[in-house]
Amino acid sequence: SGSGSGRQRVQAATMSSHRPSHLRASSPINVAKDTRFVFVTGGVVSGLGKGITISSIGRLLKAGGLSVTSIKIDPYLNTDAGTMSPFEHGETFVLNDGGETDLDLGNYERFLDIELTKDHNITTGKVYSAVIEKERRGDYLGKTVQVVPHITDEIQNWI
Repeated sequence: SGSGSGRQRVQAATMSSHRPSHLRASSPINVAKDTRFVFVTGGVVSGLGKGITISSIGRLLKAGGLSVTSIKIDPYLNTDAGTMSPFEHGETFVLNDGGETDLDLGNYERFLDIELTKDHNITTGKVYSAVIEKERRGDYLGKTVQVVPHITDEIQNWI
């Protein structure tokens, strides 16, 4: 029947999802095999409207019936925005799980009507911390840890 096949498709999509190993079990981020990504880049120049662009594109995709989320990647070495100067970086937006991010994540939540977590904000500091933790644990089996491939692999795994 038509309704049975719809249920099977939903189950298949759920079963094809996987959780990257760095995410906590309670993290809402699941990546299905048919997931598509939209990247908005602008280097390190602030104030170009990248956050509003992402929010607007996401809103249009959501209006078209797609499920959307947003992940912000920042190049700074801080692990979050909590201790950064508001004069240099703007105010800190605190997520419901306590994650301290910049205001763009607040825009994403409002525009897209979704709840984000600290896992939706990736910083260079978080990535390097994760790689160093793995190195100290012995996960690299004595290899020399380098930007390529270890840092680049960690970024890809995070997304």
